[in-house]
Amino acid sequence: MNITDGFSDLILKSWKGELGFTDIISEAEQLINQGLQPLAVVLYQTWLQKNQNPYAHAIYFNLGALLASLDQLPEAESANRKAIEIAPSFMHPRVNLGLVLERKGHMDEAIKEWDWVADHCPNDENNQPLLLGALNHLGRVHERLKQFERAINYLSRSLAHSPDQPDAIHHWVFLRQKICAWPVYTPLPGLSQQQMKEHTSALAMLSVSDDPEQQLNAARQFILKKVTQNLPALSKKSTYGHKKIRIAYASGDFCSHPVSLLTVGLFELHDREQFEVYGYDWSPEDNSDLRKRVMKAMDHFFPIHGLSAEQSAQLIRSHEIDILIDLQGQTGDARPDMLEYKPAPIQITYLGLPATTGFDSIDYVIADDFIIPPKYAKYYSEKIIYMPDIYMVSDNKRPVGATPTRELYKLPEDKFIFCSLNNSYKYTPEVFDTWIKILKRAPNSVLWLLADNQWAEENLRKEARARGLAPERLIFAERVAPENYLARYALADLFLDTFPFNAGTTANDCLYMGCPILTLTGRSFASRMAGAHLRAVGLNELITHNLKEYEDLAVNLAIDPERCRRMREHLLKEKEHGAAFNTLKFVRELEARLVPIYNSLPPPKS
Repeated sequence: MNITDGFSDLILKSWKGELGFTDIISEAEQLINQGLQPLAVVLYQTWLQKNQNPYAHAIYFNLGALLASLDQLPEAESANRKAIEIAPSFMHPRVNLGLVLERKGHMDEAIKEWDWVADHCPNDENNQPLLLGALNHLGRVHERLKQFERAINYLSRSLAHSPDQPDAIHHWVFLRQKICAWPVYTPLPGLSQQQMKEHTSALAMLSVSDDPEQQLNAARQFILKKVTQNLPALSKKSTYGHKKIRIAYASGDFCSHPVSLLTVGLFELHDREQFEVYGYDWSPEDNSDLRKRVMKAMDHFFPIHGLSAEQSAQLIRSHEIDILIDLQGQTGDARPDMLEYKPAPIQITYLGLPATTGFDSIDYVIADDFIIPPKYAKYYSEKIIYMPDIYMVSDNKRPVGATPTRELYKLPEDKFIFCSLNNSYKYTPEVFDTWIKILKRAPNSVLWLLADNQWAEENLRKEARARGLAPERLIFAERVAPENYLARYALADLFLDTFPFNAGTTANDCLYMGCPILTLTGRSFASRMAGAHLRAVGLNELITHNLKEYEDLAVNLAIDPERCRRMREHLLKEKEHGAAFNTLKFVRELEARLVPIYNSLPPPKS
């Protein structure tokens, strides 16, 4: 009997009421396993139309899940709502309905469904997965909505029910970093501080330690939990024999994002006689001028939002890419499984995560000998491509707004302005202690910080008060458009860097705009970023190696602001004539290192 005849028979039996509850489940599963999901939908719908059964709510739930997997969201919503109507205490369709509503963009409605489950679901062995799922979805969504305190509360509830949840732990830790809730590793029932550290994400670990070995271990933990191992390699270690080297960039940040702000000039300036440039994109569509510029800079640009890891890798392989540069690393929207398929013979990590990826699928990392001194190379899973001047490309065509007044940003005219416009998750109590000491020793100064979120601002003012400093000495800067953000560096006298997670893109921005930055340098990539920039612009005197040295130099510069003015003049000359901001020089130096790597591959077999 062929599939058509067999399915017709099933439909007829379903129409006549000859299939019981277990029968319909079994038959639908067989169709799904054969890849015939649409037929399973028709079978369920026929059965529901013609059968009165006390378990109809379960079939509606199955139908809703199946329709959602087929991207039939309105129909999936309707099926889940019908299941809830029949059995209001049935938790499963409420969780799934929330996911469908989220995908439709109805976030408030999704939250209501998960809240209902979180408040009514019994915490027993059978129901706990549903309860945890609802709480974790609430934590995830509120984090995305930047409602960080609510997100922490939901994740705390989830971890109180079940402490052994690595994903929930690492989000909980990172959220506490974002709101400057110190100590970050505060006790939770059933969770030791060691367990919290073991499940801290690679990104969050950058603000915890400057130990490169610890960061390599964090990367490997991520791989064990998040990356599918031993996927079949799609490419061979050989060239394809094209006239030009096909170089591709893959990112979920081809939008108004620091990665694109840095790299857009790189894409534009590649030597088209030698390279053909591809882009693989899963970024938000923000319609920004920067995104349009990135897309225009590529010879070929492919959105891959809806593709699976395997489908994305197959697409890259079909284009016979020679060099694939991943700009994501282990950050939030990373696609490690795509890389694990090895769609290109040469794969490189760059900029996304300032640490080793730990990925076996990544061959190289782009760096310089300050950011990764040879003695620390053993803590990187990648081989190192050493750039001669600076590891970070810089766009020297970035738009800059009009210079604002101090009054506009509520800064005092007659004070020395320290600033630290890094993300709040980089702030640590140890460095904050030092900032307070600096402000006390330099009474004619204020500290200008990024108002990343209201809870961070409240907590930092509270921490200042607890350390005996008037919280009014802290002034908070709202986020503004990139060109205005750059322009306001003219108002600051000295940038105080964070540690162990230094300024990276922010250091580039700050120095480009002529504002000197005082840094503390450690051992890890992330703790050496600002130092690499300072070396490149010839201001090694601003690189310190311990907190006391950092504190004393900050105070001396505040007492003698003329030194900072001379540094500003020096930086403005570097902007015009130095290597640090010479985009074309960087691109040619990078190409000069990529070509020999490409040429080291054997030619294709004839």
